Amino acid sequence: MSCAQEEVSTQSLHAGYVQMWHHSLFHIKSMGLLCVVGLGIPTAIHRRGGAATVSDIVSETGVHPSKLPYLQRLMRMLALSGIFTADQPDKSDPIYKLTPVSHILVQDSASNPYDMSPLHRILARPSTAISTFFSLEAWFRDGSATTLFEMAHGVPSWSLTKNDGSYNKDMNDSLFMDSSFLMDVMLKEVGSKGIFDGLRSLVDVGGGHGGAAKAIARAFPHIKCSVLDLEQVISEAPSDGTVQFISGDMFESILPADAAFIKLVLDCWGDDDCVKILHQCKRAIPSRDARGKVIIVNFVLGQGTRDNVALETQLLFDVFMMRYGGAEREEHEWRKIFLEAGFSDYKITPILGFQSIIEVFP
Repeated sequence: MSCAQEEVSTQSLHAGYVQMWHHSLFHIKSMGLLCVVGLGIPTAIHRRGGAATVSDIVSETGVHPSKLPYLQRLMRMLALSGIFTADQPDKSDPIYKLTPVSHILVQDSASNPYDMSPLHRILARPSTAISTFFSLEAWFRDGSATTLFEMAHGVPSWSLTKNDGSYNKDMNDSLFMDSSFLMDVMLKEVGSKGIFDGLRSLVDVGGGHGGAAKAIARAFPHIKCSVLDLEQVISEAPSDGTVQFISGDMFESILPADAAFIKLVLDCWGDDDCVKILHQCKRAIPSRDARGKVIIVNFVLGQGTRDNVALETQLLFDVFMMRYGGAEREEHEWRKIFLEAGFSDYKITPILGFQSIIEVFP
């Protein structure tokens, strides 16, 4: 082996060593973000006019003064990760400001109508999200049909929405806010593409507290919108008369409507269950009417962006959904499901850089 080859090999090993450290510590970033959300630091910076020192943050949040040096270290790490920016005019006490990421974590409805802190709390929830993956290696070695979540916690994931009031509330709050944000952007991006043209009625399947259905009803007042979900979800849904809430099981029946709307639901299920859900959707929509269709909002892996962050987010969420037995899918995988469910055609419209709207026609 030549000296040049040895030098390249050494450099390669060194780069791999650094990357191993980097990837092994990714959970620190997620848990650090969960901490600042819990402490209300984005909101504290917002209250200070959008700029604050660590001392300001301590005063605003009630962090114990003895922890100031440790908070400084946490903020320094998160600033490097793009959660905040750090200006150091005098090279001593940095002034932290919000970035687009931390701005949507401000808990102030007047300045931030889309508070995504409930969504982050669900995605990074230690007891139900993070700890589930402690069993990943054992699950891969296991030959049973048990889901990753069941192996980790001993119960099906969906039982938590029925038996754990705190989890049920956090889940519904996060999905409502995510739907409100996504639908606002979606309706602006695709409002002229005719996706909702001609519809007189729409049922949001698994629609939670109606964030998506309410946004559609506001944008298209002539469309009668309904939400179908389980009893434990519907019973807690705040009703303002905009949409009708219906308790039911999407595997058993779906309210008849011109369109069935399904946002971030099918990726919770395996292919066979998706076919069953879409069968019920097909029964609910008119098959001989140009209006009849299913509108799916979900990831289509590789669609809509060449941005590595967006693609990595899609793939990370695909692994996240393994805990349910669900999956994110490439276009050919979606096509297979649609054909098995008896549909004849579909159209994909990418939105937000990493999600898509799929119109599926009988």
